[in-house]
Amino acid sequence: MTMSYIIDAVRTPRGRGKAGKGALSGIHPQELLAQVLNTLQRRQGFDAREVDDVMAGCVSQVGEQGANLARSAVLAAGWPNEVSAVSLNRFCASGLQAIHFGAMGVASGAMDLVIAGGVESMSRVPMGSDGGGQDGNNTHLRERLFQVPQGISADLIATLEGFSREEIDAVALRSQRNAARAIEEGRFAKSLFPVKDPHTGAVVLERDEFPRPDTTAEGLAALKPSFVALGETVAGPKGETLAQLALAAYPRAKALRHFHTAGNSSGIVDGAAAVMLASERYVREKGIRPRARIRAMATIGSEPVLMLTAPAPASQKALRMAGMKASDIDLWEINEAFAGVVLQTIRALGIDSERVNVNGGSIALGHPLGATGAMLLGTALDELERSGKQTALITLCVSGGQGIATIIERL
Repeated sequence: MTMSYIIDAVRTPRGRGKAGKGALSGIHPQELLAQVLNTLQRRQGFDAREVDDVMAGCVSQVGEQGANLARSAVLAAGWPNEVSAVSLNRFCASGLQAIHFGAMGVASGAMDLVIAGGVESMSRVPMGSDGGGQDGNNTHLRERLFQVPQGISADLIATLEGFSREEIDAVALRSQRNAARAIEEGRFAKSLFPVKDPHTGAVVLERDEFPRPDTTAEGLAALKPSFVALGETVAGPKGETLAQLALAAYPRAKALRHFHTAGNSSGIVDGAAAVMLASERYVREKGIRPRARIRAMATIGSEPVLMLTAPAPASQKALRMAGMKASDIDLWEINEAFAGVVLQTIRALGIDSERVNVNGGSIALGHPLGATGAMLLGTALDELERSGKQTALITLCVSGGQGIATIIERL
């Protein structure tokens, strides 16, 4: 097996994921991804006919995001009919999983050039639109294992770990402050491009729309927990509430403490991102200078009720594959699905929190599901170059009890 190289990475700004209110809510998700594809092509000047495949993650693959969104995006971009495309779903890890599959293709020699990333328009296709819920409504599976919603799992993790509300909110405040500094200093400028109305050509969004730079500790503390009513929802076969079902799996928690709020959980946004991946052969023949290489990729499963604790073991697996230790990683991008997930991952890996999400994360910037993994990789790459550091690890928790991790090395 040879190397997989990262040639470039681009993304849209994240727009608020509210229909009729977010700046990107008027743009079809196919068009968002099409603009990413064309931006990459303009920046790198490659012939689109050379692209062996386009791979795009998307979670809610229904309606406007159904019918193989990736293929339609290729056509919307005006690329040649010969360019194939596939859409895939590993929930929140979909964008990074697309990159993994693309990297496998170019490293194996089966492909030379792949565009991989993801898209999610949460304003136009809201989370849960596919109707699958946690388990595809499989009652037989529920007899063996009853999965609870992620918000309940996040609160269960915080309860079991003994985190305080103050610790949880501190993660959110740091995310907002780091994102505000990154925006002010132009740290996202290298990957970011303005999204235009596909009909008029007018710019509709140039910078991330979701951050709240005026966030304070007092403001965060005043927010009410988001999942109290959800926990009281009757859902079990014997009339158990969701909180009772979670505690039945983890009786040592004794009582479910609700800490996660709208302020310390990931934001609902729209966006798209992609990475250009190339083989050693393509790099050599084209005389291209790659920005980075992928050193290791890993996925792993975890207990599906607690669900969100797999970033740590996925990262450990990737580190073993790369022959590295956690202390060898200069920058960590741990997806901020919930603040408790970030704290649990930091504790489990024993890493320095000052190396984590140095430019903010999904709490401040938003989490466009299928696009987030590709966005995090691009953010990590830009920051490695800006700071002169060498290695970064990107990891996300995944619904159903999975984790994903990628290690990249700047060249």
